[in-house]
Parts: sequence; structure tokens; C-alpha cells
Amino acid sequence: QVQLVESGGGLVQPGGSLRLSCAASGSIFRLYVMGWYRQAPGKQRELVGTITSGGSLNYAEPVKGRFTISRDNAKNTVYLQMNSLTPEDTAVYYCNAKLSGSYWGQGTQVTVSS
Repeated sequence: QVQLVESGGGLVQPGGSLRLSCAASGSIFRLYVMGWYRQAPGKQRELVGTITSGGSLNYAEPVKGRFTISRDNAKNTVYLQMNSLTPEDTAVYYCNAKLSGSYWGQGTQVTVSS
């Protein structure tokens, strides 16, 4: 069982930046494929991007060039750096860990508004 706790969400103006963090429990964090997803009001949850245990990255088209995922295995933490935010990025952002199972955090709200 893996517990995931996201933090770093909040209100930001268009064009601004935020960095989300996801802290994971357990001793085999380094083996997990970690992902960030988001769900906007009235929409389905969608992939933002993933990072493998080896550091390979994959991003959804809407965030390419603006968002960066990284991980610190020593801290059991994965990050989502979000730049050039737009109102369309407003959503609850969720952290996901996959290995033999799939685990989710509780989500953190990101609101982009002037």
C-alpha cells in the first residue's frame, strides 16, 4: 500500500507558476512510475504526464513546454513545475503511483484566475 500526499496548489494569476509536490510513503518509491493527472469541473480526469523509475518523461500535448515533472527518490517525492499557467489549467491535480497496483493521492486544487 502506498500513501500519496499532494501539496502546493492554490490560486495563481494567468501567466504565473506553481510547483506541486507529491510525497509518497514506502521504501520502493524509486521503482514506481509516477504520474500527474488533473480533473476540471464537469470533465473527466486526464493525464498530465508521467515519469518512470529511470526518469523517462511523457507529457500530454496541452502541457508540453510549460510543465515539467521531476522526482527525488531520496525524498520519496515527485514534483510538477507548472509555468505559463492559463485558466484552462484550472483543475484538481492528482498524483498517481503505479507498480503492481495503482494508487492515488487526495488531490490539490489549482485555480488560475485574475
